[in-house]
Amino acid sequence: MGSPTGFMRIQRKTPESLPTINRLKNYKEFLPTLKDGDASVQGARCMDCGIPFCQSGCPVNNIIPDWNDLVYANSWKDAMVSLHSTNNFPEFTGRVCPAPCEESCTLNINSDAVAIKSIERAIVDKAWTEGWIVPQMPGKASGKSVAVVGSGPAGLSCAQQLARVGHKVVVFEKNDRIGGLLRYGIPDFKLEKSLIDRRVEQLEAEGVEFRYGVCVGNIESDNGVNNLSRKTIKPRELSSQFDAVVLACGSEMSRDLPIPGRQLEGVHFAMEFLPQQNRVVSGDRLSSQISANGKNVVVIGGGDTGSDCVGTSNRQGARSITQFELMPMPPAEENKPLTWPNWPIKLRSSSSHEEGCQRDWAVSTKEFKGINGKVNSLLAERVVWKKNRDGKMVMESMPDSQFEIKADLVLFAMGFLGPVSSGIIKEYSLETDPRGNILANIDDYKTSQPNVFAAGDVRRGQSLVVWAIREGRQCARAVDIALMGTSSLPR
Repeated sequence: MGSPTGFMRIQRKTPESLPTINRLKNYKEFLPTLKDGDASVQGARCMDCGIPFCQSGCPVNNIIPDWNDLVYANSWKDAMVSLHSTNNFPEFTGRVCPAPCEESCTLNINSDAVAIKSIERAIVDKAWTEGWIVPQMPGKASGKSVAVVGSGPAGLSCAQQLARVGHKVVVFEKNDRIGGLLRYGIPDFKLEKSLIDRRVEQLEAEGVEFRYGVCVGNIESDNGVNNLSRKTIKPRELSSQFDAVVLACGSEMSRDLPIPGRQLEGVHFAMEFLPQQNRVVSGDRLSSQISANGKNVVVIGGGDTGSDCVGTSNRQGARSITQFELMPMPPAEENKPLTWPNWPIKLRSSSSHEEGCQRDWAVSTKEFKGINGKVNSLLAERVVWKKNRDGKMVMESMPDSQFEIKADLVLFAMGFLGPVSSGIIKEYSLETDPRGNILANIDDYKTSQPNVFAAGDVRRGQSLVVWAIREGRQCARAVDIALMGTSSLPR
């Protein structure tokens, strides 16, 4: 490495976000990109550790030590090439990935991890500014065609890889804009949608065709995400028109909470609430919108989606926000010698929590109460988790712990159960795993139907953007091998 003692001399530094009072006035990103000089200095903290656990901690296996060293040496363009060799969209992961690479960093054993995520974003943002990211055209056409269903990170990465080896790729998207949950699930203050738009332009220049407002298979509901009048196409009709079909249509079945009062007005899935605000930010006019303005908001679920609901509710002007988590409060710090290099369970507070939110753990919601059909409070109780005779953790109610709080808007952010079973899965008669995901392995990504492949959340279940990109890339290689017998695409 360029600076063998950098990790001993230099302190970790990441960009400072805008003050809360400023960022709550709009939906723009509030975390700036690390300055070139600062990124170069931070790159010097990367150790010559011998075994780069950061790479194995990263789902796309980013060659992190290489581009850390290149940034330290001010070889930014080479760093950009190295970064893109494993990751099609580092500006997405550099913003919304929780950075398992940093938890796996060798320096993280007894010090602060290298600022990998900040350096990654600095590289790709500089590359866009300098005009280094340009369409990569295939050498020749393969004569084969591939349909990709879904335009989230798995579908986009798969489509780009396949187009670059000469296949004719058509992406089918049921909504009127490209991006999947990048577009309609992640708020703009975490990921501005212009970042997606410029990647779509790049893909189109590389030959990828996008067909908007086309639903493959019948669909019963989309939680009100889309107000577009769609066209539909039968899955088997798609198979007759293309040499291969890749299903990258996500995991959209939200976990429900069927308790008394569930039918009251004001009780919604997070994926009813968040996409509407993203549409408004994009300039759409909605006939009606779920709003937190002036309301007592309760968010049920303590993950990233719950955090996004908190941040959006704050920007809409909520009177109060409370977030419930069913599991007990995790420790403030992990036992690093015990957990490293694996992802640790510890208390994580997002920027949205910093903006204002009351958090409560080990709480089970029991009933919603309302007046004139509208929710105005909820009943909850505290729980404890204990091991049963089989060693499994089970939940028990705490005696006399029930309480009631005001709630004018309740948002379910308890994760996703799997892909919607109606439509593609039923019409293709696809085999599924015990959780309802499309059955396909990570060797060839083939489903139970010939020349039909599956990648991303629809195959593995709800997961991270970085995992979706990895699966899209690997699936593209599998499709290329199936069509051509061999592939030059990386795995």
